[in-house]
Parts: sequence; structure tokens; C-alpha cells
Amino acid sequence: MPDDTTLPRIAILGAGSMGGAILQGLVASGAAPAGVTVTNRTAAKADELAALDGVTSVALERHPSGNVDAVADAGIVLIGVKPAMVPDLLREITPALRPGAVVVSLAAGVTIATFERILGPDAVVVRSMPNTPAVVRQAVTGIAAGSRADTAAMALVRQLFETVGAVIEVPESQIDALSTISGSGPAYVFLLIEQLTRAASAKGFAPDDARLMAEHTFIGAAALLAASGEDPAELRRRVTSPKGTTERAIAVLEEAHLDEVFGRATDAALARARELAAG
Repeated sequence: MPDDTTLPRIAILGAGSMGGAILQGLVASGAAPAGVTVTNRTAAKADELAALDGVTSVALERHPSGNVDAVADAGIVLIGVKPAMVPDLLREITPALRPGAVVVSLAAGVTIATFERILGPDAVVVRSMPNTPAVVRQAVTGIAAGSRADTAAMALVRQLFETVGAVIEVPESQIDALSTISGSGPAYVFLLIEQLTRAASAKGFAPDDARLMAEHTFIGAAALLAASGEDPAELRRRVTSPKGTTERAIAVLEEAHLDEVFGRATDAALARARELAAG
């Protein structure tokens, strides 16, 4: 991932869990020398972000015109408010958008068509689906081009999200499916860590030791996977000695049909994503 990416001034309207993660990742990367303006409804939330380097943090309860002011000189505008709030926000900022500014949606379930209908015929829109590891610059972000997002616009958005992790470009029809894997995926991993920690505790380990074992096993395995470049199945085989203890444990896990479990889980997430998109 490049560390020398130069981006135009950025506005993030709504720095909740996702917008805030992107903001912190951008700040850590140092790739936004032109600065970032971020808006939030409350002064308390805005004050939490005010000390970040290169960030202008605006509380809408103090400055009601904050969103309009933020987009007036921004080359990239990230929409990070809750999906139900998106239409009103877009109507508010439309008159102030710079010509050629790229509007990037972080809002799950809100279609590109909705953005383009409200923003007008000249709007450049990209829909994105990042995940929360953006805060440590280890995100996976899916991006989908709107009808007027050309190669240059997509390259700019890719640059932005590459400062906080890996980027996959997909058609909009695949964004919801992507969200069930990488978007929700960190929660799946955290759940597995929780359960392995409980298994360690049940075997008599002190809580701190149980947590250390479980968490660092996942961290170490992920680091090994990244460093080796090997297929996960190959790394699993190397740990699984014939007729050994790991082989016995893997057999139990395979009896649980994890492939079917993850299939059902991601199908359920996809169904819910489509429900949200339908309103």
C-alpha cells in the first residue's frame, strides 16, 4: 500500500464507527496533506476528533452550516451518516459541491441511483463498503463506480482507500454480497476468538492467560499467512500432523460442517442487506 499517496482536501460528513475509522486511518497514513474536515452532530463527538493532526472537526450543533462549508473546498466527499439521513444530507450539500468533486458513499443499502438522482446529472458518485480495520490500516474496501465515475475518479477513490488497506473494485450488484464477507467479517473473527477464549477458560486457564492464548494465536496465524503467501489450506495441513492432536480437533470442526454454517450466516446477512436496501 503506498505511503506517498497525495489526495485533495477531504470532507467526511458523519464520523461514526466507519467514517471515524477511515478518518483515523487517513491521519495515520499521512496521505491527506491538504487536510480533512469532519462533521458530527454533537460537540462532544467533534471534540474527540479535534486533536487529530490535519483535521478540522466541526460540531453541527455549534455550526449548523458545517456540512455545506466542509464540501465547498473538498475534492472528495465521504458520506458517513446513517442511511436514513442520506437523502436530506445530499439535498443540503448539492448546491455547495465543487464541480468534479467525487462523492463517496459509506452508507450501507443506499444505492448509487439514489445519490445520482438527488445530486443531479453532473454528480460523480462512488459507492464503497469498507470495514472497521481501516483504523489500523488493514481494511478491505469494495468500491463500485457510478454512471459518471470515470477511470480517473475511481483511481482517486482507490488511492484514498488504499491508505487504509486493500481495495476490490466490483459492480454495484456485488456490494451487498461483499459486505457479508469483508464488511461483517471482523465480527466473525472476534466471535471465534471469544469462543476459543471460553474453551481455554473451561480448561482451567486464568482469564488473562486464556485471552492471551486465543487472541495471539489468531494474530500470529494471520501474520504467518500474510508473510508466507501460502494458501490457508496448505498452512493448515502443515500444522495438522497425521494422527496427531490437531488432526483430531480438525475432524470435530469438520463434522460441524463449518462450510454450511458460514454459507448460512453470509446468506442471512445478504438477505438483511437486501431488506435494508428495499427500505
